[in-house]
Amino acid sequence: MKRETVGRPMEILLVEDSLSDAGLTIEALKTGDIKCRVSLVRDGDEAIQFLDQQEIYTRAPRPDLILLDLNLPKKSGREVLAEIRGSEQFHEMPVVVLTVSRVHEAILKEEKLDVDSYMVKPVDLGQFLEVIKALHRFWLADVVLPPVSAIDAAMPIVSEVR
Repeated sequence: MKRETVGRPMEILLVEDSLSDAGLTIEALKTGDIKCRVSLVRDGDEAIQFLDQQEIYTRAPRPDLILLDLNLPKKSGREVLAEIRGSEQFHEMPVVVLTVSRVHEAILKEEKLDVDSYMVKPVDLGQFLEVIKALHRFWLADVVLPPVSAIDAAMPIVSEVR
């Protein structure tokens, strides 16, 4: 997906304890030519520390999208999701839950978890790109481009053509 109107790559927080699943997800992003930076944390406690910029994550970027595995050590993905949705700062952040099967996805939908989308692992590139397109409004919603006249006024004139 091209993001020519945005001056930075999308920030993705991948919360996944399996290095092989994380590698497949990152490879899908590379293959799809999605301009992004991926930060990987491997348990629920780290995910919350990352979002709150605590401990070793004091300079962590604010994610535009969270890819969340639910089966995590220390703090479950459900607990992480509850904290995200209960936070004034992060409650509207798009969260895509990574599930192990379509059956698991159906169970999660019955639980009415407040997520933006579900994806079955390993991540399929086509499915992933569709999810990204559907969530496009979330990470561009905060971008406000200045009017053309403001850009012109801010640009120094190197030379005038007569």
